[in-house]
Amino acid sequence: MIFTLLFPAMHSSMAQAPTIEWSTAFDFWLGEWQCQWNNAEGEMITGSNSITRIMGGRVIQERFSDPSANFEGMSLTVLDPRDTLWHQAWADSDGSYFDFVGSVDGEHRIFSTHAGTVVQRMVFSDIRADSFQWDWEKSTDGGTTWTLNWRIHYTRKK
Repeated sequence: MIFTLLFPAMHSSMAQAPTIEWSTAFDFWLGEWQCQWNNAEGEMITGSNSITRIMGGRVIQERFSDPSANFEGMSLTVLDPRDTLWHQAWADSDGSYFDFVGSVDGEHRIFSTHAGTVVQRMVFSDIRADSFQWDWEKSTDGGTTWTLNWRIHYTRKK
């Protein structure tokens, strides 16, 4: 009888806690990165991104730089213990601000934001120890179809 009374409470607290894999889902991103992409004219552009843990290791800070366009961006990413979801706030030198929620889809790591039927997302794929691909995609039909807006190839700096 005591077991039946305690088990639902134990089960409930275990279901709310993120697994080790979920809590480290974006650790691959940590480090110093060289970023390369083609601009609208087809020219290869090189930028950089520095991803570090701050605030006692509980927050991931991103500092992105595109010297060719005098563009900088910064994000703070955290696994919120209240809802056990990854959240990211992004701001940049163009005055843009986005509020994302993170997810995992197989080998892909995704941050997405919704405004009505418009969905924008960042998809991290082909994740390896020293490289990955980052895509910025947009959907105007609620996520049924996607348009690639920007693709960046990341290579870890040595």
